Amino acid sequence: MTPAPPDSPELSELPVDEPAASTFDTAPIVGIDEAMRMDAPGDDPGADRATQARAHEAAAEVLADRGDWRRAYQHLRAAMALVHLGETPPVHVPEQLRREVDRLRRERAEAREQSRRDSLTATWNRRYLDERLSTLRDESPEAVCVALVDVDHFKLVNDTYGHAVGDSVLRSLVTLMRDGVDGLAPDGFCARYGGEEFALVLTGASPENAVQACEAIRARVEEHDWAATAADLRVTVSVGLGCLGAEAPGEGGVEAGGVGTGALDRVDELLYVAKRTGRNAVAFRDPAGRVRLAGPASGRRGVDAVARAVCEPDRSRVGDH
Repeated sequence: MTPAPPDSPELSELPVDEPAASTFDTAPIVGIDEAMRMDAPGDDPGADRATQARAHEAAAEVLADRGDWRRAYQHLRAAMALVHLGETPPVHVPEQLRREVDRLRRERAEAREQSRRDSLTATWNRRYLDERLSTLRDESPEAVCVALVDVDHFKLVNDTYGHAVGDSVLRSLVTLMRDGVDGLAPDGFCARYGGEEFALVLTGASPENAVQACEAIRARVEEHDWAATAADLRVTVSVGLGCLGAEAPGEGGVEAGGVGTGALDRVDELLYVAKRTGRNAVAFRDPAGRVRLAGPASGRRGVDAVARAVCEPDRSRVGDH
């Protein structure tokens, strides 16, 4: 195999994020099985890698000729990974194979995107939320403000107006929430947490700004022209907001325990405080760690008692929705 000509595309244009491997099923490919058994290091590791790379390239070309593009793609990725391990001669990539690799790469990216999107609202889904929170837990040294938003009496909306209207309500709600998130935290996002419940991740926002943003979203939802969706329709939301990080409660209103899906349990508690004290409210903890309601709901009575009841380990939430 001769090195690629000077005008051939750069190797870095092809995906090489998977480790090199020589365990692909090559039994139907005549003449390369022996070359594929070069896993054990020899006296010249570079030569061994070059032999393996050539074997993978040969397998890719044979499979491409047969129209087996996906297996050809696997072998080509293995060859590219071997090239990047050291001073291995570059691999020649037939143009047709390159086009098919590009197509498979696009399909893979699209499939990955779709697997992280909610099909109804086109916002992110729970899988994406879990992945991002895990990444933030590992990489972000700062607290991250997260809100859980639940549509009040959503079952009544579906029962009264039908599921088509309920679906329209959820799509409109996502638009309203995204506008509020984008204005405060351009790197933040909205994700469907489940059913009529959504998570808002406000990266980079202070606890005070996060409270203001969530209260603005709550008010925007209440004031939205829902009659354009269905006559006499009224929609409100309840919100629980917590800033998840390494500090303990009472220090700037930051929750303890790191950023992760388990930490959302404390945010969920605040959501239920908002619901049990009359709904259509944002519940959060002040810098002293005391549960408060934002905006017009701040004057409601019994918040402390509800907060104590909700935070008890054996609490029951049956019928809260």
